[in-house]
Amino acid sequence: MMETPSALEMLLRAVFAVLGAGALGWERERYGKPAGLRTQMMVGLGAAVFTMVSLRLYLDSLHGPASAHFDLLRTIAGIVGGIGFLGAGTIIQARGSVKGITTASTIWVVGAFGIACGLGYYFLAGVNLVLALVILVAFGRLERQFLRRSVAGEPSPEELPAETDEGPPERSG
Repeated sequence: MMETPSALEMLLRAVFAVLGAGALGWERERYGKPAGLRTQMMVGLGAAVFTMVSLRLYLDSLHGPASAHFDLLRTIAGIVGGIGFLGAGTIIQARGSVKGITTASTIWVVGAFGIACGLGYYFLAGVNLVLALVILVAFGRLERQFLRRSVAGEPSPEELPAETDEGPPERSG
């Protein structure tokens, strides 16, 4: 049977959630994405703390009457739903294109990371973090270098005129 984590263990889980989420947030921040360092850290911390509180309630309910049992999965489902709402807020549709889906999915992955940290599943959380960073960094570079240039008629990001404070650049054509 699972034991209630000590105060030191809960602190470790929260700190690991913040640091790992911060690594993902830093990557988003570097590219000026809407949900950067602090946002990702807050999502990771929140998911970990909600999970730890729920775990504590669940473990405490095991010693009470059967009618008092607490459903940890409902809390996790609530966290996932709430994070989905945050992610939806980062997705923007403008001029016929959709932006922010990668940032929204990063928020979702940070939530999963926070839940894993809150449950004390450090190995799973670490694998999640490493894979997410590989996807964002390595595959992001590949995407910028090869895929976006292969779209017919689309200029590469380097070929686009810079935006000014007055708004988007005028295009001739």
